[in-house]
Amino acid sequence: MEQQALSSVTIRPITAADDPFIAKIIRTNFEQYHLTIPGTAYFDPELDHLRAFYSAKPGRGYFVAVGENGTVLGGCGFAETAVFDRCAELQKLYLSDAAKGKRVGRRLSETVEQAARDAGYETLYIETHSKFDAAIRLYEKLGFQEQGRTLRAFRLKDGTCRDEIQMVKFL
Repeated sequence: MEQQALSSVTIRPITAADDPFIAKIIRTNFEQYHLTIPGTAYFDPELDHLRAFYSAKPGRGYFVAVGENGTVLGGCGFAETAVFDRCAELQKLYLSDAAKGKRVGRRLSETVEQAARDAGYETLYIETHSKFDAAIRLYEKLGFQEQGRTLRAFRLKDGTCRDEIQMVKFL
């Protein structure tokens, strides 16, 4: 059963002051899923400076969800990718535990989708880890379709392997 939406959540563009909060949320998610492995967003060099990365070029954007007390609850962004013509990659959709299951991810994704459309993109592409079940369900509800899978893309610390899933949505 889906939980009730959080009241008084604001979605807005990221600021430099948000950077350490969203970086912590992203790293915490990877730690919770035991995915602190090279090749994941956990090690992205821009993770501590998302505002600078997403404002460095036109056609990029990153948005944060902020609670009524000013707490950063999560974020989501988009940037150019060469996967398809006029295609952006939906990137770094991560939420704090307090925001999960409360439609915050949906609101962030819809905001990014509209911003990507406004920037002239016709397709959104996602790469996600097979262990992120809730995110995959959200993407499917939003109209993304699986386009491929890289089998055994990541070897976890316990020795098991997980797949990387590629998904696409035509805007």
